[in-house]
Amino acid sequence: MRLLLVEDNELLGSAVHKGLMRAGYAVDWSRGGKEVLSSLASCNYDCVLLDLGLPDVAGDSLLKIIRSRGIPVSVIVITARCGIQDRVRLLDMGADDYMVKPLDLEELASRVRAVLRRVNGKAPSSIEPEHGPLKLYPSHRTATWHGDIVALTNKEFWLLEILVRRKTQVLSRGQLEEALYTFDVEVESNAVEVHIHYLRRKFSPNLILTVRGVGYQLGPEKLHA
Repeated sequence: MRLLLVEDNELLGSAVHKGLMRAGYAVDWSRGGKEVLSSLASCNYDCVLLDLGLPDVAGDSLLKIIRSRGIPVSVIVITARCGIQDRVRLLDMGADDYMVKPLDLEELASRVRAVLRRVNGKAPSSIEPEHGPLKLYPSHRTATWHGDIVALTNKEFWLLEILVRRKTQVLSRGQLEEALYTFDVEVESNAVEVHIHYLRRKFSPNLILTVRGVGYQLGPEKLHA
C-alpha cells in the first residue's frame, strides 16, 4: 500500500513518515500542497494523509479539488481544529476520516488500516474510466478514442475525467470550473465552454451534451460505438 503524507512540520512529518514505514507502508512525503495534484496524477496512491495547515495552499481547498476531480483516493485529514462543526464540514467535503493533533502514531496506523479495509471491501471502481470508445488513463493523463491516442491539455483531461467519472449526472458549470481550478491561475469566465468546444472537436460533437439551463453531461455511449 502506498500513502502520500502532506505535512509541512518537519518534526511531526518525520515521526509520521518513519512510523508508517515501520508499519509496512510505502510513504511519500510532501511538505507543501501545490505538488500534490501532480503527485496523484503520476502515482496511484491508496490514501492521502492531509494536513490542513499548509504554508502554500489551504488543505480543505485541496480536499475539495481532489473530490471535484473524482480522484479515487482515500483522504484522512490531520487538523488542529477539534470543533464538531469543523469535523462535520470536512466529512461532508469528502474526507474519509480525520485526526486531531497531537497525533498518536498507533492510532493513526489503525485509522489508515480501517479506511483501506472499507475501500477494499467495496466493489473496485474502474482504474481506467471508459465511455464507449473513450478510455482514460489517469496515471498517464492520456486518453484514447477507438484505440487511438488523442492529445489533450491538462485542463481538457481534468474536465473530461470528471464527466466520465460522473457520467450519470448532469454537472453544472460551477462544478466543472472546480475541476479546472489551479492554485496559481483563476478560471476564466468562459473556460468551461472553450474546453468543451475543443473536446467535441477532438472526439465527437455528440460526446458532451448541453443540458440547457442546467449544465453538461456525456452523451449516450451507443452514439459513439
